[in-house]
Amino acid sequence: MAIVALVSAKGSPGVTTTALACTLTWHHRVVLAECDPSGGSVLAGYLGGALPGPRGIGELAVGELRDGNLEEAFWSQLVDLDAPKRERLLLPGVVDPAQAGSVVPLWQRFADFFSGLAKGRPAYDVLVDCGRLQVVGPPWPLLRAADLVLVVTTARLPHLSSTQATIRAIERDFAEHRVPADTLRLLLIGGEHGRTEVGKALRIPVIAQLPDDPRTAEVLSHGGTVRANRPLMRAASGLEVPVRAVLDRRRARLGWPAAIEGVSGAI
Repeated sequence: MAIVALVSAKGSPGVTTTALACTLTWHHRVVLAECDPSGGSVLAGYLGGALPGPRGIGELAVGELRDGNLEEAFWSQLVDLDAPKRERLLLPGVVDPAQAGSVVPLWQRFADFFSGLAKGRPAYDVLVDCGRLQVVGPPWPLLRAADLVLVVTTARLPHLSSTQATIRAIERDFAEHRVPADTLRLLLIGGEHGRTEVGKALRIPVIAQLPDDPRTAEVLSHGGTVRANRPLMRAASGLEVPVRAVLDRRRARLGWPAAIEGVSGAI
């Protein structure tokens, strides 16, 4: 299984909506980890704040700094989005701004732990919502630890301009930390410009282009009934195919062992 991080540039929305749509349609066990330093939104938005008591990465960080008990506490902080199957799990993000100071020093600790989840039994894919990169305390260790980093942007010129600067910043960081160059991909939302045109302009492969589906985005952001036949959900369901293909090609090139539980090439 794998860690897939999603991130965007300033002014380019869509990371949380995309990550949640993928989580709800993923074909294997998955954990959605909200690791946006500016705060999570799924708990208050899509879930309507209906869960009792504090829960999420902020609580984990406080406990880890106090007791060092991340392994024991992790599973109790998750929300089962498809109860009781425990196949689509959410680690809610920071809800109290005061917790952000506890989370930022632990990005590397979380990166190491998520890597363990991807290799465990049972193994989970981990979709990491890193939010927008231009914030205080961005989760660079999570991006470096990811098997694939998807830069999410709408296919509109103002957003593409800021996305280009974000891509170059990630490329510089990855080169400095010896992260494989082919870890980075672009994920487009909307159709104002085509994937071939955008890929050439930004000099980065486009893994997929999701439709602009405001009605579904509204439900994913503020709650309601998610309909599997909506354009965004159908496209999100198909995104796992090119993700697996990229990872399988890398495994073959580097001689990595096949993904456990027979998931490699299973889609």
